[in-house]
Amino acid sequence: MAKRTVSGLDELKQLAGEEIGTSEWVEITQESVNKFAEATGDHQWIHVDPEMAKKHSPFGGPVAHGFLTISLSPLLQAEVMAVDGVKMGVNYGLNKLRFPSPVLVGKRVRMHMSIKEVTDVEGGAQVTSLLTFEVEGQEKPACVAESIARYYF
Repeated sequence: MAKRTVSGLDELKQLAGEEIGTSEWVEITQESVNKFAEATGDHQWIHVDPEMAKKHSPFGGPVAHGFLTISLSPLLQAEVMAVDGVKMGVNYGLNKLRFPSPVLVGKRVRMHMSIKEVTDVEGGAQVTSLLTFEVEGQEKPACVAESIARYYF
């Protein structure tokens, strides 16, 4: 899907309640899971030991960390939307975050983004977005998050 480009604060404010778009697919590899484990110190066997995960995990193989999935949001949001005229954008946090189903290593994920709310802050706007991470071939999403960003103009 083509990236949506928003021109300035006034247009950004008009997006409240709109579905913005869907990112491209990203494959979750064992290498990316292992690098995430190294970066975070989370070396749980369900992530980093494929043989043990195949034998003992209820998922039938290694799975990505939930926080690896949500950490893809800056990359995937940039594929979905750009805001022109911004001096700076910052991640302000999350209101809600859930991991309803696992992402098995080797699967592909993509993110759907919609804007829930846009409110004024000094020098810009605070944007609350609903991010839903779909796993190819799975009905249930892997991650659903209410994300907050601030854009300063």
